[in-house]
Amino acid sequence: MSSDYAVETIDLAKYYTLGGTMIKALDGINLQIFRGEYLSIMGPSGAGKTTLFNMIGGLDKPTRGKVFIDNIDISKLDAYELAWLRCRKIGYIFQTFNLIPVLTAIENVTLPMIFAGTPKKIRMEKARKLLEMVGLGDRLNHKPSELSGGQQQRVAIARALANNPSIILADEPTGNLDLNTGLEIITLLKKMNEEQGITIFCATHDYKIVEVSNRIIWIRDGKVEKTEIRGYVKRKREV
Repeated sequence: MSSDYAVETIDLAKYYTLGGTMIKALDGINLQIFRGEYLSIMGPSGAGKTTLFNMIGGLDKPTRGKVFIDNIDISKLDAYELAWLRCRKIGYIFQTFNLIPVLTAIENVTLPMIFAGTPKKIRMEKARKLLEMVGLGDRLNHKPSELSGGQQQRVAIARALANNPSIILADEPTGNLDLNTGLEIITLLKKMNEEQGITIFCATHDYKIVEVSNRIIWIRDGKVEKTEIRGYVKRKREV
């Protein structure tokens, strides 16, 4: 595996049996994501985008093939090592935000740092700065029910950045947002990509994301259908 790759998949496959029928959610995906790249996966519903997202994030195990994160074959990691990698290398952003409803914005952002063992004073200060960075410095103590959808997604982005990940996995990050709010979120993700060199892997239906992507991978029926190169990858951050 090249040291330029943040993520690489080799012959990645995921099969399910449903009602006696074999479903090939992924069927031999070979993919290389460069460090500092903003890569989008597009395709129709059921094409395998979320399944691929889950494989790369170590949230599910493939039927066949391998996933490498920063040259590490994640299939060889035990449960503790995989949890460590997910906690410190990868930030997750989901369509449904996945915030804890009884916690405030700042408490939600501190959660990954609690799991990483960050001292309370440090994690509270960092969470405050992250929320200020995403434009929510005046919403620190608001719970999710007191925030708009766009504000909740900004909290989710701040939370994804809590442990300084080198990779952000975003699964339909604008799917539950209106047009203007979705554009704000896309702009924020692109800013992080350009200014901090964070590698962004985005599974999406949103054609607005095409405009900020370095590369778009189109998948259909669990296979790569085509690849479109849109822009030069700025490699600013080494891990």
